[in-house]
Amino acid sequence: MKTPQTLAQKVIARAAQKKSVEVGELLNCQVDLAMFHDSSGPRRLAPMLDELGAQIWDKNKVVLVMDHYVPAQDEESRAIVQLARDTAKRWKLPHVIDSEGICHVVLPERGHMRPGMFCVGGDSHSPTGGAFGSYMFGIGATEMLGVVVTGEIWLEVPQTLELNWTGALSAGVCAKDMMLFMIAKLGLNGGRYQALEFTGSVVQGLSMQERMTLSNMGAEMGAQAAMVAADPVTVDYLLQTGVRPEDLQDWREWQSDPGAQVELYAFDANTLAPQIAAPHSPALTKAVTEYDHTAIDIAYIGACTGAKLVDLRAAASVLKGQRVHPKTRLMVAPASARDQEVARLEGTMQILTDAGAQILPNSCGACAGYGATFEEGMTVISSTARNFKARMGPPSVQVYLGSPFSVAAAAIKGHIADVREMLS
Repeated sequence: MKTPQTLAQKVIARAAQKKSVEVGELLNCQVDLAMFHDSSGPRRLAPMLDELGAQIWDKNKVVLVMDHYVPAQDEESRAIVQLARDTAKRWKLPHVIDSEGICHVVLPERGHMRPGMFCVGGDSHSPTGGAFGSYMFGIGATEMLGVVVTGEIWLEVPQTLELNWTGALSAGVCAKDMMLFMIAKLGLNGGRYQALEFTGSVVQGLSMQERMTLSNMGAEMGAQAAMVAADPVTVDYLLQTGVRPEDLQDWREWQSDPGAQVELYAFDANTLAPQIAAPHSPALTKAVTEYDHTAIDIAYIGACTGAKLVDLRAAASVLKGQRVHPKTRLMVAPASARDQEVARLEGTMQILTDAGAQILPNSCGACAGYGATFEEGMTVISSTARNFKARMGPPSVQVYLGSPFSVAAAAIKGHIADVREMLS
């Protein structure tokens, strides 16, 4: 009888062409998709490929996204972006997404993700792809070189940590709060470079983009991969992106078997308050009441973690009919051009601008320490994933993390506040 397998084990077994795998096995896995961006891609890979005289193993399985250094603001940035564009033409890459959003958001919205895929990305937040029942993790340039030449990468089969959520989230409480709470409980190394799987009725009730937030911040918990089993929510989202129905017929296979060996952690959504992480770590998280009335200079809604369509809608639900506090700036960098266009058509962007928001380009921006970084001495509340010292500006910048709900609440009040009181 086959040993019950976790979702992570099932995807890895498929990639390794085995019927089942055991935790701790060292395996060579075939890669279904490799993603890299303007910072991690051509400028690092092209010289090495040229030196080796090597070719990309399967250009149709490579996606290049320009999102870190766009729009270019200085000569160095322009050179990096131009190199990426020129290299994409030289390599004749069929899948290039240029200045239209952040890689972890545009990758699935363009139909590149499917349940059961084994993927790598040249960025630490690549675990975002695990929200689709796939196994995706970040790798460095040397590992990516091996992947793009051979189409393979070795892997030690990880243990699965099951993070099970039951109950119901309060209005104004969302996936970002769930992740900040778990990081505070388990620590920045709580994932131990293993595989997380988010389960339970709360997770099943989340939208696809909220699930992406969970998987995205698996990186902040120190996990290799962060997964959600495929279900009808997954299928419906992917069909809307143009994935063919025949490519999704096996979606029911991509879930953990009953009795599979996991390390279980249980959480109650009923008691979860909005969460705020203090400078300079996502692990320094407490309930919003612990930081109430902390004055805020800048409220920032941006990044793959916190500026998707669902995040823009969350902020708009708080900002509707309101104005940003006169001593606070609200900055919004939608995570993708497509999400921004939907938000424009439905009136969400109008609510944000009417409230006084400054709209920024569809790029990594301040989260990557580029573009709209913050000035000396600023106190910021941000919907991004990280608030490490000097990441988004000078060392004097103090960055608090919160959900888009909490960022919008602070923008109106001029200080950190419990959004639940405003929504009620």
